[in-house]
Amino acid sequence: MATAAEKEGVVLLDFWVSPFGQRCRIALAEKGVEYEYKEENLIDKSPLLLKMNPIHKKIPVLIHHGKPICESLIIVQYIDEVWSNNPLLPSDPYERAKARFWADFVDKKVYECGTRLWKLKGEAHEEARKDMIEILKLLEGELGDKKYFGGETFGFVDVAVAPFTAWFYTYETCGKFSVDEECLKLAAWAKRCKGRESVSKSVHDPHKVYEFVGKLKKKFGLE
Repeated sequence: MATAAEKEGVVLLDFWVSPFGQRCRIALAEKGVEYEYKEENLIDKSPLLLKMNPIHKKIPVLIHHGKPICESLIIVQYIDEVWSNNPLLPSDPYERAKARFWADFVDKKVYECGTRLWKLKGEAHEEARKDMIEILKLLEGELGDKKYFGGETFGFVDVAVAPFTAWFYTYETCGKFSVDEECLKLAAWAKRCKGRESVSKSVHDPHKVYEFVGKLKKKFGLE
């Protein structure tokens, strides 16, 4: 008997702590899609990963019936189109474009600034700290008083941002600031997201993320 994952023909190549991979996991969970998870060793990449993503050689990669889809936001949009239940993107073209803009904003700003925050020292570190607080405040401004970024329904922007909530503790500890104090509405949104099964099962414990970053700092001689 074929498993549900085999019937769907869905495989996800991923790495446990990756916020980009976690997006895909959240989207698949929101859609109720069964899939086979393959954890990658990013130092010694598997032949399958190199074959399925020969351009960037990065995770995540979604393989659907043997065909690879790469880049997390493209993967999430693909999932939303193929499995049309519980739509993540709005039906209105303008609202859809706006959702894509903010997801792209997260890609361009949050991860890069967060990396600077734990890697750099001195003035560069202080600049990264200020940048991160500004980025989070901009996100909070877009969220406003809404339950989720798209309104009452958990959607595309929420999927894009939610994995980074597991990194908030690392950003706060490295940057010596509090998301609760700086962005109360965003912090409340993060707690709402964690209350969703799709997020709680896909996003790792913030302290484990911090431990992982600590190992990276030792590896790069940044202690």
